[in-house]
Amino acid sequence: MAGLLLGLLALMLSACDDDFDQAQASVDNVPVLRIACETTLAHPIAILARQFEDETGTHVVVTTGTSRTLYEGLKANRDGDLYLPVSLFYRDDTVADGLLGEARRIGFNVAALIVLKGNPNGIAPSLEALADPSKTVVIASPEASSIGQETRRILSRRGLYEAVTANATVSETDSRGLMRALLDGSADVILNWRGAAFTPGVRERVDVIDLDLDVAVPKTLALNLLTVSRQPERARQFMDLAASPRGQAILREFGFLDTGGHGFGE
Repeated sequence: MAGLLLGLLALMLSACDDDFDQAQASVDNVPVLRIACETTLAHPIAILARQFEDETGTHVVVTTGTSRTLYEGLKANRDGDLYLPVSLFYRDDTVADGLLGEARRIGFNVAALIVLKGNPNGIAPSLEALADPSKTVVIASPEASSIGQETRRILSRRGLYEAVTANATVSETDSRGLMRALLDGSADVILNWRGAAFTPGVRERVDVIDLDLDVAVPKTLALNLLTVSRQPERARQFMDLAASPRGQAILREFGFLDTGGHGFGE
């Protein structure tokens, strides 16, 4: 519990706090490891970061945001050690830039239907529920976020995208915005990254309706070592921690599938 609280505290630090911490670490000759992390993965990575700090004496700074925004910042600044996007798409789409070096798979992200605890609105366990005109549905725009892109892919493969967009409110939002819509009653059901349902303060209020994995295909999560890293060996140590049985257990706890594809029902 103490590690979780420390992880949550780290997520609330402002950019100014991060700058201060890095400056202080430099004065104290403490090595600094900088991780650019997709928001959906922020909580498990924060917990791993605190454990890594305790065990190695390294100060870890975790910056969160959308995968695209984080990458553009890394590309502009040419500064950082590790990059964790929401899927391999962001590596495949950018590897030609030469910024991303070796990668380590640490698990899988997957989309799921998410409803309020106890499913009070009687949402059926299928994608067709998103096209049910008796239900209030919110989906993310593919132009706004990775979950919007994944929503379009999943629904298009099933021939449902037009029907769902006609029935739903299409929101220019990300995973957190979708969850807010569900929790404030603006939606009866959302299609979101599964991990979004396992964050503290949310997991107690929602249920996940998992889809068949041939419908919602798992997306590989990989930590990418930046070619400009000042701490490549420490970055590799962190990659090892995330891929270790301990790291895998933490990822499963927050709704992600481990490298063996396990995680449902845990």
